[in-house]
Amino acid sequence: MTSILIIYTGGTIGMKLDPDTGSLKPFNFEQVEQEVPELKKFAYAIDTISFTPIDSSDIQPHSWLQMVDIITEQYDKYDGFVVLHGTDTMAYTASALSFMLENLSKPVVLTGSQLPIGMIRTDGKENLISAIEIAASKHSDGSACVPEVCIFFENELLRGNRTSKYNAEHFRAFRSDNFPPLAQAGIHIAYNEDVILRPTDKPLQRHTYLDTNVAVLRIFPGMSQAYVNSVLNIQGLRGVVLETYGSGNAPSLPWFLDALKNAINRGIAIMNVSQCHTGTVDMSAYEVGRKLMQIGVISGYDSTTETALAKLMFLLGHYSSVEDVKKGLSMSLRGEISI
Repeated sequence: MTSILIIYTGGTIGMKLDPDTGSLKPFNFEQVEQEVPELKKFAYAIDTISFTPIDSSDIQPHSWLQMVDIITEQYDKYDGFVVLHGTDTMAYTASALSFMLENLSKPVVLTGSQLPIGMIRTDGKENLISAIEIAASKHSDGSACVPEVCIFFENELLRGNRTSKYNAEHFRAFRSDNFPPLAQAGIHIAYNEDVILRPTDKPLQRHTYLDTNVAVLRIFPGMSQAYVNSVLNIQGLRGVVLETYGSGNAPSLPWFLDALKNAINRGIAIMNVSQCHTGTVDMSAYEVGRKLMQIGVISGYDSTTETALAKLMFLLGHYSSVEDVKKGLSMSLRGEISI
C-alpha cells in the first residue's frame, strides 16, 4: 500500500472555528479525516506528525531542521511527504528544504490554504487532497512522478525554490514567474515531465548546517550612505543578497560601489538578484552592471530572493572559503536558477 506522511507545522489550513467563541483555533491534525473525510477514499496509508503549531511568520531555520529530521528519519517508511505550512514563509521553507535534502527520490510537497480547512469555502481541502495525490503518484516503473521539493497551491504544482508568495487575498497565492509549473491539476493531474528533476541513484543526504549571518540590501532612489553601511557592516556578516533594478543594475554612486567593494574585500559574498519578478540578472548588459561584476558581485541569475537567502545560508554553513561559496552561488544546485 502506498504510504504518505503528513507533517503539520501550523498555518491557516490547520485552523477551525470555535463555535463558542467565534475565534479560530488549531485542531488536532491527527483527526484530519474527520475534517476531510474524502481522504478515506484514497487507497493509501496516511499518517500524521504534528508540530506545536507555528505561525508562518515565526518559522525559523531550526523549524527547517525539524522538518528535515522528520523526513530523513521516516524516509524509508513512506512513499511521499506532505508538509502543511502557513503561506507567509512557505517559499522560504521550500527553498531551504530543497538544499537541505540532497538526492531526493521521493516527493516533498508543501501546501496550505488561504482559508481555514473548517470553513465552508476553504481552499484547504482541495490543496490537501491534490498534494497527497501528487506525493503518492508514481511512474509505471515505481519511481516517483515528482521527486523534488515543491509547492502545490490552487491547481498548480511549482518547484519550491522557484516560488514566491504574491497575493494575500486570492486563492492563487503563489507564482513561479521564471519557471513553468511542474504539474497542473484539472480533471486529471498533468505532469510537465520535461522540467521535473530526475532522481539520482545516490542515497538521500541530509544537510543541517546553515549560517544565518546574511542580510538583504534592497536599493532604492535616495538611499543613504548610512543605510548601506549599516547593512554591510553588521557584525559577523558573511553574505548579502543585493536586490537591484531590472537586469541587475544599481546606482553608479562612487561611495556605493566603494562600500560594496570594501565588503567583498573583507570576505563577504554578495549575490545580485533583481527586484523584478520576471527576468534574469545580466550584469554585462549595462555599464553599472559591469562595474558590479568587476568588483566581485556574483550574479543570482533568475533566483528569487527567498531562494537566494536560503542558498547563501546553506553554502555559508558548509564552506569557510568565500571562493567556494561564490562557486556554489554560480551553479544550479537544485534547479533553482537557469544558467
